[in-house]
Amino acid sequence: MENGSLIVNRPDKDDKLDELRLTETHLEQITANREFRVLAEEFQKILYLHLVPQLLKFPQLANRDAAGEDPFGIRFLDRLMETPEKTRRSRLKKIESALRLAVPELQELRDVRDEKGIPHLEAVYQRWRPKAGRQREDQFSDGTLRLIGLLWTLLDGDNLLLLEEPELSLHSSIVAKLPEIIWRMQRAKKRQVLVSSHSADLFSDRGISAEEVALLKPHGSEGTEVELASEKESIRLLLEGGMSMAEAALPMTAPDSVSQLTFFD
Repeated sequence: MENGSLIVNRPDKDDKLDELRLTETHLEQITANREFRVLAEEFQKILYLHLVPQLLKFPQLANRDAAGEDPFGIRFLDRLMETPEKTRRSRLKKIESALRLAVPELQELRDVRDEKGIPHLEAVYQRWRPKAGRQREDQFSDGTLRLIGLLWTLLDGDNLLLLEEPELSLHSSIVAKLPEIIWRMQRAKKRQVLVSSHSADLFSDRGISAEEVALLKPHGSEGTEVELASEKESIRLLLEGGMSMAEAALPMTAPDSVSQLTFFD
């Protein structure tokens, strides 16, 4: 649809003759999307990352050479090493500074390659011994890896970024700072970041406005209802009364029968 006018309506008669066409949307088909290919190209630039620490610690669990997108960070270290050295070192230095605030013992974060040429992240930790201890990513905590992946992704590029539950494995005090961290790192780029979360710590940030929050609730067997928090008078009144977004909005996303879980036997 464009300004209320229908542009394409599928499935069409050609789809009925060749059902294999239904495996691709109209936007994906190079021979069909010329009139709005700019839109298709913008969708291709969207970045989604939900880094799974275990795939970095145990790369043998997944196929690093698989073609296509990499939403779970299987090739995260490869992409990191493909970044020009000057830019890569600058970003790692910024991430190192942030990690020191969360992990005071950390002295240095750097990229290295082993004898087989495989990329690794290496951290130097201050120990009570005269020589500092060195650890690679397979020894990092899940939270450390998730935070590195998050900060690197925020520094990398200016296209639309999708983050799913960025609070996972992170301490609640760090989670509470994520909205401000994301805002500060993206404001110069004017980059749009969409975050999905049900973390009370994340939504406790008083800087989050009702216009920035969309409530998603299941609707029917396959649908989802989306409503801006600013459009719900009850949330607006609670916020005006001094409540945080976590207190005002999160309870409205809870399953209707969640209280019955306590009767599970």
